[in-house]
Amino acid sequence: MSLTEKSWEIFNQSVNDYHINDDVNSEEINPFQANSLEWILYSKNWIDTVQWHLEDIIREEDIDPSEALKIKRRIDKLNQKRTDLVEQIDFWFYKSFENITPNTDARINSETPAWCIDRFSILSLKIYHMSIEASREDASEEHKSQCTQKLNVLLEQKKDLSTAIDQLLSDIENGKVKMKLYKQMKMYNDESLNPILYQKMQKK
Repeated sequence: MSLTEKSWEIFNQSVNDYHINDDVNSEEINPFQANSLEWILYSKNWIDTVQWHLEDIIREEDIDPSEALKIKRRIDKLNQKRTDLVEQIDFWFYKSFENITPNTDARINSETPAWCIDRFSILSLKIYHMSIEASREDASEEHKSQCTQKLNVLLEQKKDLSTAIDQLLSDIENGKVKMKLYKQMKMYNDESLNPILYQKMQKK
């Protein structure tokens, strides 16, 4: 089984597990060994799934502003956790390929393997929810037809992205692409980098 096949299987397991209760406050029960690649992939997708539904909730027109702010703050915290997990995935790849000597003409990819997999995880959610919309009993035939067309595009995208990730990993393994690690340098959650936060701290 290729890494993309394994990832897709884990992402769908996470999405299906979440929708057993379909509750943004459900506890994540990760079935994999702690800190293994499988564990990280499952946890990453679980966060994506919770965020997906929080984004739905926050768009309710009659939502109380104070509740919307709480959700926005929660989304920000989840974004930081998501970024940390993606960087863990890249570190796993980096260690896996650390004995590979890149060719002298090795390319540098614009996106690391883990950020490609991040898109893959989001895609699993898009396909899950578009599949529901394409077969919704209370929806019009026009709605279902349009969603079926969108679903077909998403499925083609899944195939293409899977191929692209597999090719990237193969190219790194064969020395054609140089594996490099980059931190995302998120600034808004850091009290020493966000001017709104550190100016407030200085006034105390």
